[in-house]
Amino acid sequence: MNDLESVSSEDEAKDRNFVTALARGLDVLRVYRPGEVALSNNDIAERTGLPKPTISRLTHTLCKLDYLVVDPSSGNYRLGAGVLRLGFGVLSSLEMADRANELLRSLTAGPNSYVTVAMGERHRTEVVYVAVHRSREDVSLSMHVGSRLPLFESAMGRAILVAMPEAKRDALFDEIRTGDPDLFQRRHAGFKAAQEEYERLGYCTGYGDWRRDVNGIAVPVRSLDDGRVFAVNVGGPSFHVKKKHLETQYAERLIEVSEMLSSGQRGPRRESESGES
Repeated sequence: MNDLESVSSEDEAKDRNFVTALARGLDVLRVYRPGEVALSNNDIAERTGLPKPTISRLTHTLCKLDYLVVDPSSGNYRLGAGVLRLGFGVLSSLEMADRANELLRSLTAGPNSYVTVAMGERHRTEVVYVAVHRSREDVSLSMHVGSRLPLFESAMGRAILVAMPEAKRDALFDEIRTGDPDLFQRRHAGFKAAQEEYERLGYCTGYGDWRRDVNGIAVPVRSLDDGRVFAVNVGGPSFHVKKKHLETQYAERLIEVSEMLSSGQRGPRRESESGES
């Protein structure tokens, strides 16, 4: 696996409470990508970097626990109902995502019918969507709850980075520096640029950085209850969602949404409350 997807054996050795078998089992579940139905033991071994005998034992155990299901005809494995129960359990506990839905929906009702609006939270070096409101057009981003974005290359990821507690962010960069000093230099420089941009504009941008055909802007949202950091983004296909349109039509409203969610309010201000005519 790339980046920080797996905890290094050196880090594991330093932590006597770390359960390696559990970590390896979770590594297996994480290798499935959107749209994939089934994977073989060889596929999983290649993606995790774990020995095939180890993978065989892990997939056998995960099948016993209903997290994987084996296809008798091919011997391949697909995600089972146990994973769905875990996922829905997590989503049902995300009070922030539930609270954000009305605000996200209000953004999709804006002047550009091609924008998609989403909320995400960091998991290692990725951002996982926890709420999505798709555009009103047939041409839209194929994103859904559970979709993942790169933390360092997306507007949403950058918004989370600038709002992370400094100690957590430093620990993340320390791990990258230890594993790949060149990668650390590039990513740290990108973070500093995003930090300056956020201080100047109040949001982070991603114009063709994650995908060449996608433009987006994002703001951080800080949970007052437990200190978690989320991000909300507005974006879409670059040929319909232009940089100027995002910055002139959506940026101010996006910042307002961030402030409202971070302060615990539930819905958008009405025009009479905001003083607009």
